[in-house]
Amino acid sequence: MKKLLMLTALLLVILAGCGSKDKDAETPAKVQKEDEKVTLKVASLISPMTDIVELVKPKLAEEGIDLEMVVLGDNVQPNSALAAKEVDANFFQHVPYMEEFNRSNDANLVPITPIYFANYGVYAKDFKTMDELPEGAVIAMANDVSNIDRSLALLAQHGIIELGEKTDTYYTKSDIIDNPKNYKFEEVDLLMLARMYDDADAVVMTPAYAAPLGLTPKSDALLTEGIENDFAITLVAREDNKDSEPIQKLAEAMTSPEVRQFLEENYDETAIPAFE
Repeated sequence: MKKLLMLTALLLVILAGCGSKDKDAETPAKVQKEDEKVTLKVASLISPMTDIVELVKPKLAEEGIDLEMVVLGDNVQPNSALAAKEVDANFFQHVPYMEEFNRSNDANLVPITPIYFANYGVYAKDFKTMDELPEGAVIAMANDVSNIDRSLALLAQHGIIELGEKTDTYYTKSDIIDNPKNYKFEEVDLLMLARMYDDADAVVMTPAYAAPLGLTPKSDALLTEGIENDFAITLVAREDNKDSEPIQKLAEAMTSPEVRQFLEENYDETAIPAFE
């Protein structure tokens, strides 16, 4: 009888100890779950894109989202990284550029929301107006098909050249049907445009690449594009994550009154808000 009582007591102690361990094991897991943050990686390139990502980080943190910006070195890597699921979104491009990447790479990137219009313009170091450009002047433009289309359309909008009817997705130089001053168009990598300001007679570029040269559309551009176009700089994600809560919260933060105010106060006519 005494042995039976001792065994029973020992068994109760063991069971109580197990119960205590199970309870203790549950507690850290619950705490960890409550404190756990979602990491959202966003690829970008230069200001004001990177400025906007930094601006919304505190707002996302309040929502339990750790926003991590990945600054890349060229205009191909952000889309490649997004397609490969190395990042969750990117913010550097307009929709026609994204669509061309999809076509060329069998990718499924999708626009989430437009953020701002980068006021495209024509800049020249040695000339004050387009009329001053000499016969046969060299005009540099980005070499990807969407920006060639955009550059030619800007020149045609102002009567510098005349384009025929668009027969494909994008205008190319072969669509020029009238070029009164026989301008030559040099296509260069997007990130080389600012350097061409010294080498070409004129350069067609966005404010992001003109700004490091101290140039703005309002003060220095010979021609500007305005906002009646499809080229707003847009937050982009993938088909498989476009509706996820972190992406939607990021979109909401990037189209907030705070971002609008930031653009209006710091970038004026160079980055015009594209959201209501």
